[in-house]
Amino acid sequence: MRGFAPPSRLSLPRVQDRLTFLYLEHCVVHRDANALTARDQMGVVNIPTAAVSCILFGPGTTVSHQAMVVMAECGVSSVWVGESGVRYYAHGRSLAQSTTLLVSQARLVSNERERLKVARRMYEMRFPGEDVSGLTMRQLRGREGARMRDVYRENSQRTGVEWRSRRYDPNDFDASDLINQALSATNYSLYGVIHAVIVALGCSPGLGFVHSSNAGSFVYDIADLYKADVSIPAAFDVIAEGESEVGARSRRKVRDLLFERKVIQHAVFDIKSLLGADKVSDEDLATNVLTLWDIRDGAIDARQNYAGA
Repeated sequence: MRGFAPPSRLSLPRVQDRLTFLYLEHCVVHRDANALTARDQMGVVNIPTAAVSCILFGPGTTVSHQAMVVMAECGVSSVWVGESGVRYYAHGRSLAQSTTLLVSQARLVSNERERLKVARRMYEMRFPGEDVSGLTMRQLRGREGARMRDVYRENSQRTGVEWRSRRYDPNDFDASDLINQALSATNYSLYGVIHAVIVALGCSPGLGFVHSSNAGSFVYDIADLYKADVSIPAAFDVIAEGESEVGARSRRKVRDLLFERKVIQHAVFDIKSLLGADKVSDEDLATNVLTLWDIRDGAIDARQNYAGA
């Protein structure tokens, strides 16, 4: 494992060009050169580290120090989750070196008027062709609730899967009926990918515009833009195809749909657009620059001694 230089940030694949996510459980994850290996009783699988955006570590997973090092070097988001990927525990470091988007996010979410503008834009993206500029948050929530009710009903009619309501216990996956189990698995898989995109861009998962008071508020904000096209139809398709191995089949189904619909690419563009940073390049985000804040000059060189200033 020694003797392999870490890849430069600019040589790594952009986050929007990577695969979606990989879920691992009951295996040992280690490093082989600049790649990862996952070993269980069936054998060893080699993983091209920099080609993956996010790895979800499920129960029974042991991850070596060197495996985490190569993931950090390649900008792969690591998320520790519960069984079937339906509970979030922790995550690793991101690819971003710049705080450009984070500063923009913090500025927008801290100003009530600007926050409302971003929230309206998020709803506007879900209601194409409609003018929501004059609607209050309460009106927008009502419009969104009606839209989601229609989405569930349409998918039920399309697949023939019976639908009552969204009911689930985050602490007991098996307590829900099959369609709600599938929805939990597909939604949490979507959350994992969106979380990976958010931290890879250097944003805060907790600074949400529609959602608040939760460490994953911004994750839920962005994921809601794609649920109707990705996780919800994937869950109904899974149950329509059979009732066995709901969690595993749901993850595979939504993984394929995330790739097919280019959700990572869309999420990168949408996040930058919502934060007013459409022109910020991946090269800018990967540039490791440290400055000192100054009330008059904004940012000044941190490598200089200012004792005589």
